[in-house]
Amino acid sequence: MNKVNSFFDEYTDQFIDSIRQQLISKRKITKLYNLLIKIKKNNKKIIIVGNGGSAAIASHFSVDMTKNGGIRCINFNESDLLTCFSNDYGYENWVLKAIEFYSDKGDTVILISSSGESQNMINAAKLLKRKKIKLITFTGFKSSNRLKKYGDLNFWVNSKIYNH
Repeated sequence: MNKVNSFFDEYTDQFIDSIRQQLISKRKITKLYNLLIKIKKNNKKIIIVGNGGSAAIASHFSVDMTKNGGIRCINFNESDLLTCFSNDYGYENWVLKAIEFYSDKGDTVILISSSGESQNMINAAKLLKRKKIKLITFTGFKSSNRLKKYGDLNFWVNSKIYNH
């Protein structure tokens, strides 16, 4: 029982710390809101991508943004697209290739990576920088992760736990 209590105490403390970190980011949230309004006004779209659990978050966000926000939003969770692009271009390039095929000038891309070190996300971020497409990142783990270096707007959660 002591081990369970210790786990819950540590989990709760880390969760509260991550919330405090986000409350400090009101300026970033306002910037994100203004960007979303601009995307909607200009009839552009959001492309959102994640790996693993982050892919599930991306999928849910995509539906909510389209349905509730009125902003076109797509994600790449279709197994045929993912496996075809991974097979043909390599797993480290599937996100890059999907963005090449589906992005238009003025779109915004959101990449979600717990570690910020996934090579498929880094390669996509490099492409976005070259193409001058806005990039928003959501990462955790180390604050110095590589993905943040490419983002125009970065949200970092000070946690090494995936579900925060």
